[in-house]
Amino acid sequence: MDGFEGKTAGRAALEYPLGETTPDVGETLEVAPGIHWVRMPLPFSLKWINLWLIDDGEKGWTIVDTGMPMDDTKAAWRKIFDEKLDGRPVWRVIVTHMHPDHIGNAGWLSRKFPDSELWISRLEYITCRMLVADTGRIAPEAGTTFYKRAGWNEEQIDNYKARFGGFGRAVSQLPDSYRRLEDGDTFDMAGHGWRVIVGNGHSPEHACLYCPALNVVISGDQLLPRISSNVSVFPTEPKADPLKDWLSSCEKLKAALPADVLVLPAHNEPFRGAHDRLDALIHGHEIALKRLKQRLGQEPRRVVDVFPAIFGRKIGDDLVSMATGEALAHINCLIARNEAVGEADRDGVVWYRAV
Repeated sequence: MDGFEGKTAGRAALEYPLGETTPDVGETLEVAPGIHWVRMPLPFSLKWINLWLIDDGEKGWTIVDTGMPMDDTKAAWRKIFDEKLDGRPVWRVIVTHMHPDHIGNAGWLSRKFPDSELWISRLEYITCRMLVADTGRIAPEAGTTFYKRAGWNEEQIDNYKARFGGFGRAVSQLPDSYRRLEDGDTFDMAGHGWRVIVGNGHSPEHACLYCPALNVVISGDQLLPRISSNVSVFPTEPKADPLKDWLSSCEKLKAALPADVLVLPAHNEPFRGAHDRLDALIHGHEIALKRLKQRLGQEPRRVVDVFPAIFGRKIGDDLVSMATGEALAHINCLIARNEAVGEADRDGVVWYRAV
């Protein structure tokens, strides 16, 4: 989930063409021909998410990302449907990735517009269905082992067990079929051709949408102007190296997008300066890796001991899960680079040291 997007990354000199102008809840703001900005509230540290209502002419409307299934969000969508659709239906819902603030209302929208299609990448759809299926399950032993290895205390483990399966409560029931988006796919939207650019690391198969004719990219969480998206290791794949995937995706986006593209991000304001921002994101993670290696070179550390090296601040129990995932992503990246190793003690807690 995107409630905690990780550290603030390196700053870049960006241009915000709309300044501080934002659409009110239940209103829209046209940011490019046929592309309307919708802004919905969120119930965590990131207060807002940007969604996009796109005019597809006689065919109707496309929605890109959906917000969470909260009463005020649904009320705002209803106001938009009553006032902005000109009697034309929503015929397509595109979801960039499976985090609840992006996919949460997709099922609700699909039932409100029963002839609409859900467009999403395969891994995002399947992963979302898998996590929803955890609702009502008891926390698995693999999960408790994962967090014990990271150095969690018993109270934190108990909190994990109590919260396990909560993902499904933040997502309305998905449609049972979808249309798959793949890297390099092209399709028409707002009267122009668009291309899918898939990124990885923040989520399994995140779809960015790029329109060369409009010089616009809908970037989801793959490219944000002010914060660095959370890149985490999870109990389901404890030895994964998502940070490598994330850094590779930043390079991929830099090669695929013009420097002056208008970026429509999921959080914060639309901006220009994609290349500088991508460079800053890469640099920020490399600096964090350097600090982490220095800390591991002083003495062996558990995952929970290295938060200051990654985030530069104390992490409370409300964020410890996501902070653990991101800290381990950096540790696993160092291990993959042969710059760190880990060894479990007799209690099963892993202590890492620099090589």
